[in-house]
Amino acid sequence: MSIRTSRRGSSAPTISDVARAAGVSLMTVSRVINNEANVRPATREKVEAAIAQLNYAPNPAARSLAGAAQIRIGMLYSNPSQGFLSEFLLGTLDQASRLDVQMVVEKCEIGDHEVEVARHLIAGGIDGVILPPPLCEAEAVLALLREAGVPAVVVATGVAPQEMPESAMAVQIDDRAAAEEMTRHVMTLGHRRIGFICGNPNLTASARRYEGFRAALEAVGVPFDEELVAPGLYTYRSGLDAAERLLDLAEPPTAILASNDDMAAATVAVAHRRGLDVPSDLTVCGFDDTTLSTTIWPELTTIHQPIADMARAAVEMMATVIRQKNAEPPAHRMLDYSLIRRQSDAAPRRRPRGF
Repeated sequence: MSIRTSRRGSSAPTISDVARAAGVSLMTVSRVINNEANVRPATREKVEAAIAQLNYAPNPAARSLAGAAQIRIGMLYSNPSQGFLSEFLLGTLDQASRLDVQMVVEKCEIGDHEVEVARHLIAGGIDGVILPPPLCEAEAVLALLREAGVPAVVVATGVAPQEMPESAMAVQIDDRAAAEEMTRHVMTLGHRRIGFICGNPNLTASARRYEGFRAALEAVGVPFDEELVAPGLYTYRSGLDAAERLLDLAEPPTAILASNDDMAAATVAVAHRRGLDVPSDLTVCGFDDTTLSTTIWPELTTIHQPIADMARAAVEMMATVIRQKNAEPPAHRMLDYSLIRRQSDAAPRRRPRGF
């Protein structure tokens, strides 16, 4: 277990530093770096001034390795969590600028639209595609890319490496182990009546987190109570509904674990509205460690999923595959997670019998 009090910094300026200094978005900085035309002259000047002031430059060694030809990588997104998406974009654009990669970022929804967008990218000669959740498991898109011979990297999928096709590339964490560790942590505080808010049922990562929760209960002989499990969709709204359902129980939980920070933040809001103190009356824990986890009160105890680093790894893997055509595809990358304890967890007011 690790305890984090502040977010990791970097000695060298990053694309996010440039965006902050210029007062613009990461996408705008990326457009200026890639010399795209759809940037206002005044905005371009601000970004260029920030680049000069910070002495920002993509890694020279990486550019040398990259060679002269710039490549284009698409990123399709449809994530309901703005915190997750923000972290993912930060890592993607930062690594892309360092490797002289042009990113083509496209928003789409689950269903026919994602296939349409993928077809558009393929027709435009895209070199590769990165798929963060929930599109990391959009089989129609993956099949289309395979058929077209366009490489793809899926990020934050819960599918085990041994269950993926040999040609697949993935960056992920061990969701099951992470959820199991969080549940064990809450039980060490004395909680035994623990609520769990599930994630999107269409994603394997959601199932893995639920499996981890169940495994931790079983390991110490805590009986599983189905009424303590509420459905969720990784959205704030679904977190509100789930928390209301759990706290309406005749015997409500003393702790609630949510499958992401958005739903955990919603749970804290519901608790406050009911006059409950977090964590004295109710422990609430999240998953992901997005910026939201430190912008609410109390700050969330959560699982740190290195979202920006996962995005950087995906860009690096894709660039390697495209530029070294005869090389073996990179192995799956399993990144480390960590449990970050903040202010939203505590021992229950009334300890269960047997303690």
